Amino acid sequence: MAHGTGGAGNTVGGAPPGRRLGESHPGGDTDPPTEQTPPHNGAGHQKHPAPPRPARRGQGLRRRHGPRRRHRGRPVHHGVTDAGSAGGVRPVVDVHGTVEDGFEPVRDAFRRNFDERVELGAAVALYRHGRKVVDLWGGARDADAPSGPAWAEDTVQIVRSATKGVAAACLLLLHQRGQLDLDAPIAHYWPEFKANGKERATLRHALAHRAAVPALDTPLTPAEAVDGVSGPHALAVQAPFWTPGDGHGYHAHTYSWLIAELVLRATGRTVGRYIAEEIARPLGGLDLWVGIPADQAHRTGRIAPVEPPVAPAGASAHGPRARPKRSVTAAYADQGSLTRRAFAAITPHPDENSPAYRAAQLPAAAGIASARSLARFYAALVGDVEGPGRKLFAPATLTAARTVESEGPDRVLVVTTRFGLGYMLHSPSSPFLAPGSFGHPGRGGSLGFADPESGIGFGYVTNGMQKNVTADPRAQALVRAVRSCL
Repeated sequence: MAHGTGGAGNTVGGAPPGRRLGESHPGGDTDPPTEQTPPHNGAGHQKHPAPPRPARRGQGLRRRHGPRRRHRGRPVHHGVTDAGSAGGVRPVVDVHGTVEDGFEPVRDAFRRNFDERVELGAAVALYRHGRKVVDLWGGARDADAPSGPAWAEDTVQIVRSATKGVAAACLLLLHQRGQLDLDAPIAHYWPEFKANGKERATLRHALAHRAAVPALDTPLTPAEAVDGVSGPHALAVQAPFWTPGDGHGYHAHTYSWLIAELVLRATGRTVGRYIAEEIARPLGGLDLWVGIPADQAHRTGRIAPVEPPVAPAGASAHGPRARPKRSVTAAYADQGSLTRRAFAAITPHPDENSPAYRAAQLPAAAGIASARSLARFYAALVGDVEGPGRKLFAPATLTAARTVESEGPDRVLVVTTRFGLGYMLHSPSSPFLAPGSFGHPGRGGSLGFADPESGIGFGYVTNGMQKNVTADPRAQALVRAVRSCL
């Protein structure tokens, strides 16, 4: 069962949950995503969404009324019309979980994602000042079987690059404990890495996507990518694509081998073991893994690509709109571009639903988590959390994590990005809750972040992979709802 839950959810009832898949797009993660551009007002802040629907009491959720009283409701049977089916009706979607008074807009936004944004199966959780205030899940467990098993309370999901935020915490904790120096050359810990002009690349550069090795001259096969040897070797002998430290470019896949090898050299432990022993276990046994154990793998939902809904006229008033940039589209279409090569560092695209990939030590892209564990992790970066566990980051570490290290045009993603030490920072291309927020999205939808000023830890996971790297419209709808509650 999942750890740290706020009580069992209601049993799924009615027709099978989920909805029909959109057409799958070829090429998996190598296809160009769209940049999601959230609407802004004149002051540069995101607009709030339209007022939420009135709360419907007693439908599928237990609402917390103060710290002690809880009220049990009945399952939601929420039928929605299938776009493109000439008035047909999709199977109903049941939403389960708990929400405290004052956070009902998050529940309503989560429901609307199934209605309006082609959500198949997902979960969202929210901590505030160390207490869990939202814990919701619904839809189908497997995106490629929307009429199959329902998403359960203990379902976990691959979160792709949302794993990078957890991986970054490993190096930051090792630095906090005096085991790594972020300003030391990577080659100080990993001598082989200095080959071909990388002797001055530092750990700080690695965390901030400035190490200049976002791609490989010879891509790895999926088997080589997960064998624990080929990736570090390929990265060690790779010539940099620019002078390390001079500018930044998103290390989509190679970040895995950078971080994993540094953790191994510093501790003698794999990155997955380090996360289990130094992060997940101290926080009460998080459902958060890089390399999921075999006895837990059955809980993992299957992902699949989905097409986003066609936005009706005027839709920008209600959420992010997909705005493909010609420069981004051209970069992904060009087989020789650094953009395309970075996302093709593993070729052909691996089967992310395979047991081998789920068990892999790939902290850039293959983490598996529940929304509640992702939210609890981020809550623990900025403060103490209820139950087992204390704040992970010392004040200096927290400041370093969200201090700008890289800002400007990204040599890989093409658009302007902002990074601290391993974390994306709040920006128009990757909007979180507020200017002080930090975290990491996962390509296709998942998102985790913290906002120290409001005491928020947020986690959202989904099995329907839309074409985006940042600012997924479903995640952004939830973030706007959280903002409206504060």
